[in-house]
Amino acid sequence: MRLRRTLRKDLFVTAFLICPTGLYAAFVLWPYLETFGYSLTDWSGVAPPSRFVGLENYSRLFKDEVFLAALWHNAQLLVVLPVVTIVLALFFAFMLNVGGRRGAAGVRGIFGSAFYRTVFFLPQVLSVAILVIMFQAAYRSDSAGLLNGIAATLGLIDPRSPLPWLASPDAVLWCILAILVWQGVGFYLVLFSAAMQSIPKEIFEASLLDGASRRQTFMRIILPLLWDSVQTAWVYLAIAAMDAFALVASLTPGSSYGGGPDHRSEVLATYLMRNFLAFGNAGYACAMGVVIFVITLALSLAVLRFTRRDSVEY
Repeated sequence: MRLRRTLRKDLFVTAFLICPTGLYAAFVLWPYLETFGYSLTDWSGVAPPSRFVGLENYSRLFKDEVFLAALWHNAQLLVVLPVVTIVLALFFAFMLNVGGRRGAAGVRGIFGSAFYRTVFFLPQVLSVAILVIMFQAAYRSDSAGLLNGIAATLGLIDPRSPLPWLASPDAVLWCILAILVWQGVGFYLVLFSAAMQSIPKEIFEASLLDGASRRQTFMRIILPLLWDSVQTAWVYLAIAAMDAFALVASLTPGSSYGGGPDHRSEVLATYLMRNFLAFGNAGYACAMGVVIFVITLALSLAVLRFTRRDSVEY
């Protein structure tokens, strides 16, 4: 009888899993396998592949100066974006939840914390199209641009010689990075705030009674208890750093899909799309897609492995 009930239960669960598993295999796993297969051919993206080239596309990648430049730009984003975003989000979350220290009702955030939380989260709800329009106005290369106007008003630049911003080879990548940080901080602030609010207030009260400073409270109490959330944020930001396609393609100069000036803002995703749609090198673009997949997967596993700590209970 027990065996029959167990068998019925297993069949019931299996029946419910067949459909979603099949959909996942058809729309996620199979396209990955197809991409890898096409990367071994000279596929043009239109007609079926006519010639098997093996690993030739992969050998070309690491001799391609534009691809290597794009890989370097993604690496820069990968180092800077998670660090800056997480540090700012942790700082603001701490101030909005604990920064007010002891009040009449115990530990609290700074005055107006609910309003600041809404303001910080606002960029997260804006679509990429709105971000592009906003920052096209902010980064305009003439005196009518927002940043140039502010700098000229403060006397930092000559109004007759405005800064080129997105047209500057040295500044363009950092302009894109600033947008990514500005957009992402609000989301991770809310994530870390929710984690902080789950920490019992008695822990903060005990640290105050022991004379702990804000820095000690953050480093020795907040950060260890929030480490799982920080680890998750790091994985998502690493994935975002390996993409950045929409902003680069829409904001930076270039004949197709941005990446300029002189490929100084090129990222792997924009170079992939240019080869696939503009140049007709679909097999070569598929090889780039496989490389991006392998790098992203390796980074995610590395972050999860090297940031793993024993869970802290309270």
